[in-house]
Amino acid sequence: MRTFVIAAGLAASALLGAAPTALAEDNQAGLPLAPSEAAGPWTLAAGGHDICVVTLSARKTGSAAYAAQAPASCAAGLPGAVAGWQPTADGMRFVSAGGAPLTAFNRWSNSLFVSHRASGVDLQLRRGRGPAG
Repeated sequence: MRTFVIAAGLAASALLGAAPTALAEDNQAGLPLAPSEAAGPWTLAAGGHDICVVTLSARKTGSAAYAAQAPASCAAGLPGAVAGWQPTADGMRFVSAGGAPLTAFNRWSNSLFVSHRASGVDLQLRRGRGPAG
């Protein structure tokens, strides 16, 4: 029995010791989104439901913005028409055609950005197309 307890403790210790390394590979929380890694489709969701698919680009559209394409269906989750995006200190934000900030997202990982809303229903921006997209 004693040998089993020691062996189980050593196995658990080895697993816990390896966990931070595995998690660190996808943990980019708090870092800006680089244009080179942004290109492609991103699914905007709220309350567990996909709203639309936004396509981000690494192509500059102005002095401080990169191109973004958002269909009209995104209006259900975003305050204003998205014309571009910008990296921020801890993630990214959508901007209007005039460059005004619309919605900022904090980076949680390589593939997930979250915008905390006063309503309590956070917006999520996930890499790739959702099941319906």
